[in-house]
Amino acid sequence: MSGILIQNGYMVNPAENKEGYADIRIRDGIIERIEFRGDSPAPGGKEIMTPSSDETVVDASGMYVFPGLVDAHSHFRDPGFTYKEDIESGARAAAAGGYTAVVLMCNTNPTVDNVDTLKYVLDKGEKTDIHIYSCGSVSIGLKGEILTDMEALKRNGAVGFTDDGIPLMNEAFLENAMRKSAELKMPVSLHEEDKTLISQNGINHGKASEYYGIEGSPKEAEISLIRRDLKIAKKTGAYIDIQHVSAKESVDLIRSAVLSQKGERRIHAEATPQHFTLTEDAVIEIGANAKLNPPLRTEEDRLGIIEGLRDNTIDMIATDHAPHSAEEKSRSITQAPSGMIGLETALSLSYEKLVLESGLPLMDVIAKLTCNPASVYGLDEGNIAIGKAANLCLFDSETEYEKKSFASKSWNSPFIGRRMKGSVVMTICDGKIIYNQSEG
Repeated sequence: MSGILIQNGYMVNPAENKEGYADIRIRDGIIERIEFRGDSPAPGGKEIMTPSSDETVVDASGMYVFPGLVDAHSHFRDPGFTYKEDIESGARAAAAGGYTAVVLMCNTNPTVDNVDTLKYVLDKGEKTDIHIYSCGSVSIGLKGEILTDMEALKRNGAVGFTDDGIPLMNEAFLENAMRKSAELKMPVSLHEEDKTLISQNGINHGKASEYYGIEGSPKEAEISLIRRDLKIAKKTGAYIDIQHVSAKESVDLIRSAVLSQKGERRIHAEATPQHFTLTEDAVIEIGANAKLNPPLRTEEDRLGIIEGLRDNTIDMIATDHAPHSAEEKSRSITQAPSGMIGLETALSLSYEKLVLESGLPLMDVIAKLTCNPASVYGLDEGNIAIGKAANLCLFDSETEYEKKSFASKSWNSPFIGRRMKGSVVMTICDGKIIYNQSEG
């Protein structure tokens, strides 16, 4: 394998709390050398790496160099729904968004509730250019009744457990699942919506539901399950990931639980770019492409999520990449499925809304996109260090452009046609350039 020499980029590496100008040499897929220059964009008297004849030189002047992004929550719809997305197209979308590692959810057909389906996903993922991981489901058939063989799923490569998309309503069942996952030291990722309180999901109960003349989904549906599940997690000592937080009160509950923990942090939470960028107004203006579970809520909720990210109550940014076909999304607002794609817009939105507009430190934001999700799911990802796999994302923060197309098989995004701030220029995984903006 030939080498790559990245010169003049500004490295931001939260895993080691290190940032500054650096040249990075990659050889045989591994980071061989880092020439760190700190605040100086010029060599400053330090040795300059001389390219060898078989090296590709990448001039990263004016760009950030981040670890390859890590998504803790994606749907690639494979097996069973490959007209929406498949593992190959999902991997291409991830690479275009700067992601080199993705954790897949298991609500496929068949469900990832058995070793054979898990192996199908992982084996197919091995053939892509990125690192694909998968959760196993908590319950067989996502019915919330019978536990899967969690030990067998772990032995065969599952990195966590979830029934994402379908809330676990049986409290006793969930407690049993949490106890088992605690024994295995594996996270349980929780979709927190009490379906008994929801008339029509995907639309916030409020201005949006009034506009469409429906009852919609009240925030109490999320708040009540989070309150319940934090208690179960405390009782069982489970590691949990509260997915796609949408309400300010939910953030407050999680904050209190995290602050009350002693020792190792076991309660984790995700925010999606859509939930800290948009409000329920988007559902009124855009329609079904802004219909999500849980739904976009109010400006107060959006700001509450940002504050949760600021103080690390929410320690991960996850996309909930959820492809649907154009035909499905063209149905009426109550009949169209919930969900949007997100891998190709997450970094730009995080930079714009969190760093530029809200003043969060770039280091903290990138941690939530890289080493934090890697740590929660036990992945050797999200670090730029000598001897580590060369997984990198080069990002031009100054570019402004209109989002016109996607690498994903589906284009169900409320951000299509939107002006974006900052773009992924190049993605490198295992020392191979897997996305190059200049090549289209």
